[in-house]
Amino acid sequence: MSTRTEHPATAAARDTPTRRRPRVDRLPYLLLLPCLVVIGVLLLWPLGQVVAMSFFRLNSVRQLRGDREWPFVGLANYTQILGDPFFRTVLRNTVLFAAANVLLTMVLGTLVGLLLHRLGRKMATFVASCVMLAWATPALTGTIVWKWIFDDTSGLVTWAFNALPDGLSQALFGRTDWSGYGWFNSPLLFFAILTLVVVWHSFPFIAVSVLAGLKSVPSELHEAARVDGAGPWTVFWKITFPLLRPVFGILVVLSTIWDFKVFTQQFVLAGGTQDRPTFMLSIYSYAEAFSPPPKYGVGSAIAVILTLILLVVTGMYVRMVLRQEDAS
Repeated sequence: MSTRTEHPATAAARDTPTRRRPRVDRLPYLLLLPCLVVIGVLLLWPLGQVVAMSFFRLNSVRQLRGDREWPFVGLANYTQILGDPFFRTVLRNTVLFAAANVLLTMVLGTLVGLLLHRLGRKMATFVASCVMLAWATPALTGTIVWKWIFDDTSGLVTWAFNALPDGLSQALFGRTDWSGYGWFNSPLLFFAILTLVVVWHSFPFIAVSVLAGLKSVPSELHEAARVDGAGPWTVFWKITFPLLRPVFGILVVLSTIWDFKVFTQQFVLAGGTQDRPTFMLSIYSYAEAFSPPPKYGVGSAIAVILTLILLVVTGMYVRMVLRQEDAS
């Protein structure tokens, strides 16, 4: 009687225990599903509509209602915008304004955060509560208050300049009567006031975020650096900043997005869309879409360009974070 020899590979496969595939827990995905649906309805669907509108010539509300057809123009709206010299002026205004505001907001917010970290608990709570009033104030309300402060007749700034001695006012500014002076007429002065309003409204969030990050830094590191003779500047750049680099990166990206999209403050201070030399991308999109004659397709194209710019900024930050993780 012959004995059947089993192949070694077959024997090894028989002796090897079978591996079961890990079971995928679907409960987290089911819990996230309602949130994803809400995001899709409130964000992705309008964004898709804006992208679609940018490829059509839409000049009336009846077209938006569906009463009239949408003439397809392809990339004509984008070609018109990118070929307009005024668009380059608007883009320059937006980039310079955002860069200045991000820098000032980050510096002021970081300084206030460091101050709150050095204060006692009661005093830090009081100062933080006062600072957060600016963040909690709606943008529209805060801008109206600042517009009154710079009012050319009864504003606080006009009153303060009129209170200066005539000789000093004449020597410094070349005039003694400031009643009726248009603080918002000069583009440079307008952007300076707009920057003041935006930074005032934005820096509390940076300060509180930096304060939260400072609470996570071990105090032993700072004490050891001071024992070694390091000053406050050295302690910040050698210890605090490297440890809080991810926090600062997120804050810079968020500030850039917010400052690129400034609309309410500019609209209120300028009194509408008449001051074209001070246009930025957000108000430029609104003016093209809703100023008579309306050009909804062109306004949508500008909005898409603004969104793409912000996506590029966000993508650069994500790439930087990934490189830092790979290096570490």
